[in-house]
Amino acid sequence: MITTIKNQEIYYEKHGEGQPLLLLHGWGVDSSSFASIIPWLAQHFAVYSLDFCGFGKSPAPKDVWGVSDYADMVEDFIIQQGIENPIILGHSFGGRVTLYLASRGIGKKLLLVDADGVRPKRSWKYYVRVYSYKAAKHIMSLPVLRNYKERALGYWRKNTASSDYNNTDGVMRAIFVKVVNEDLCFLMPKITAPALLIYGENDMDTPIYQAQIMESKIKGSGLVVVPNAGHYSFLDNPRYFRLVVESFLQEDMK
Repeated sequence: MITTIKNQEIYYEKHGEGQPLLLLHGWGVDSSSFASIIPWLAQHFAVYSLDFCGFGKSPAPKDVWGVSDYADMVEDFIIQQGIENPIILGHSFGGRVTLYLASRGIGKKLLLVDADGVRPKRSWKYYVRVYSYKAAKHIMSLPVLRNYKERALGYWRKNTASSDYNNTDGVMRAIFVKVVNEDLCFLMPKITAPALLIYGENDMDTPIYQAQIMESKIKGSGLVVVPNAGHYSFLDNPRYFRLVVESFLQEDMK
């Protein structure tokens, strides 16, 4: 289904009946990433899944959004659909949005799955890449080299930048650069809803140390490490993931 919020088209789906549960997907994918868990969740909840603007079937924003803008969009969606006090499951980038919503008092319970939001530790190699790119950009702006600038910088990005960066362009690339550098630790002490952090033990995108920082800052939260799982813990070890979620949401399941 398509709805419109502040002149932005939003694609969403609703499955099941009962207590509302909102699914917020990660960067570079869309709501279909939850296809394997929706049928199970829909047996117990009214499950809402939406495509963030710029992903799946939702067109990209016209402006460069930050995480708070995506949270505004989701909050408006919740109000528009008459969703009351939803449980929120946020994966990866969706976890960033969940943190913003929860800091505003939105969400009955939170499932932060391989959630982003803690600024990663940077190695010296990272800073070498960043500053070498800035130096190359400056050098290639010289009149004698200007005609080769885009080709040279494009080659550099292709070989050194992250896959998430290279797989975007235009406004979505600018949004990625903006959101990936946001440290959301300042939001975490404001969260009062019960929160469970679920992370794959082999997650290289949001490593366990980030989950531990998040757990220390969200009062009363708990952390479960999923064995034999990476950044998509709900896909890598679905049986374990399901048992953990069922335990956390036992009182909410009809």
